[in-house]
Amino acid sequence: MSATFIGMPGSFPKNAEKAVQNSQLRFNLRKATHTIRGKRASVVGELPDWQELRAAGKAIKDHTLRNLDRYLIQMEEAVTRAGGTVHWARDAAEANRIVAGLVKATGETEVVKVKSMATQEINLNDALAAEGITAYETDLAELIVQLGDDFPSHILVPAIHRNRSEIREIFLDKMPKVPENLTDDPPALAEAARLHLRERFLKSKVAISGANFMVAETGTLVVLESEGNGRMCLTLPRTLISVVGIEKLLPSWRDLEVFLQLLPRSSTGERMNPYTSMWTGAVEGQDFHLVLLDNGRTDVLADEVGRQALRCIRCSACLNVCPVYERAGGHAYGSVYPGPIGAILTPQLRGMGSDLDASLPYASSLCGACYEVCPVAIDIPEVLVDLRAKAPHAAAERAGMKVAGWIFNDHKRLAKAQRAATKLRKLVPKRLPGPLSAWTDTRDIPEIPDESFRDWWERTRRSERSE
Repeated sequence: MSATFIGMPGSFPKNAEKAVQNSQLRFNLRKATHTIRGKRASVVGELPDWQELRAAGKAIKDHTLRNLDRYLIQMEEAVTRAGGTVHWARDAAEANRIVAGLVKATGETEVVKVKSMATQEINLNDALAAEGITAYETDLAELIVQLGDDFPSHILVPAIHRNRSEIREIFLDKMPKVPENLTDDPPALAEAARLHLRERFLKSKVAISGANFMVAETGTLVVLESEGNGRMCLTLPRTLISVVGIEKLLPSWRDLEVFLQLLPRSSTGERMNPYTSMWTGAVEGQDFHLVLLDNGRTDVLADEVGRQALRCIRCSACLNVCPVYERAGGHAYGSVYPGPIGAILTPQLRGMGSDLDASLPYASSLCGACYEVCPVAIDIPEVLVDLRAKAPHAAAERAGMKVAGWIFNDHKRLAKAQRAATKLRKLVPKRLPGPLSAWTDTRDIPEIPDESFRDWWERTRRSERSE
C-alpha cells in the first residue's frame, strides 16, 4: 500500500488542527452525519432482532476469515466454471499492473468505474493514467470529487465536505455542456450529472468495479448502490474488471441474506437499497475478470486483535457517530478509509512507519459509539488501544511510562509521590517543558488537590475512631 493516500506530510493532530478551522466544513459534516445517523437509528429501531442480526453477521465473517483459504479457492473455481478469469494480486502494484494490462489488451484508452474503495486504496486511477488510460467515475459523489480535483472524505458519501453551491461551481467549471443557468437545486445538479454520464456509459467498452460481497459457493459478486450508475457499468461494457479485497467473501447465499439487511440500514438508513446487482462469471458475451486483492490483508488476518477489522462491510456507520470525525473530517486521516474504521484499518494495512499512520490510533476519544453502531460488532476501541501499544513512542515517553510504572507498582512509593506532588503543586507549570510539552499542548494538567485521597482517608478514619 502506498505511503499515504493524499500525500499529507503531517500527523493526524496537525491535519485535524487545520481542518477544524474551516467552519463551512464543520457545518457540512455535522448536517450530513446527523441526518444519516438519525435515519439509521429509525430503521434499526424497527427490527426487534437487530442485535441477533448483528451477532449473525459477526459470526459469519469470523467463520469466513478462519477458513479464508478454502473459500477463496472455492470462489476461484466457481468463477472459472462460469466463464470468468481470476487474477491474484499480492499488493497495489501487482493489482494495478494486472488491471492496466487487461484494459490495454482491449485496445481501449477509457474506462468507466463503479464506486470502489479497493481501487481507491491502490490508487488505480493514477496508475491507469500513467499508462495512458483515463478512468471516469460514475458515482455522483465520486464524480464531484474527481471533477473538483479533490479527495474523498467519507466512505459512503465521498463529497460530504461539499455543499450544493460548491458542487454547482465545480460542474460549471469542469463539466462540458452544462447550461450556464445551472442552479444549485439538487434535481438540477443530478440531471446535469445524468446527461454527462449517459454519454460515458454508451461509449465505454470497459468498466471497472469493486464488490460489496462475493458468494463463494456460486462465484457471484454483489454490488449495492443507490443511483443505478453501477448497473449501467456492470451491464453495458464488453469487458468488466472487478477488483475486490479477499475479505469480502461470504460462504453461501444464505449468509448474504443477513448482510442485505445489515448494510442498507447501517449505511444509508434504508430498509432496502435501491439497486442490488449480482453477476456470476461472464454474462451475455461479456468478458469478466476478477482481481482478488491482498495488499496487506493477510498480515492483518495474522493479528489476533486487529483481524476483526476485516469484518468491516464499509457501511460508514462509525463515521457518522464519531465526534472526532464530525469535527476533523475525512481528509485529516490521510487515507481512503477515514473515521474510526480507518484509524484501525489503515495502520494495519500500511504499517506505522510514518508520522501520519502512527498517529491514527490516537484519532479517537475511545467513547465507544463506533462499536455500538457497527453492524458486525467490530470492537474498534479495543483495536485502537492495542495499536497504541504497538505504535512507536518517543524516548521521553517511554522513560516517563517506566517511571510511572515503577511508582504505581508499590503503594508506598505512590503515597510518597502523591505527598510530594501536593507540596510542590504551586510549582507545576501550565505547560510542561521539553518533549513533555506535546502532552500539555492539547491537555490541561489536572489541578493537584491540597490533600491526597489516601491522606484524607487516613485522617477521616482516625477522627472517626477517636469519636
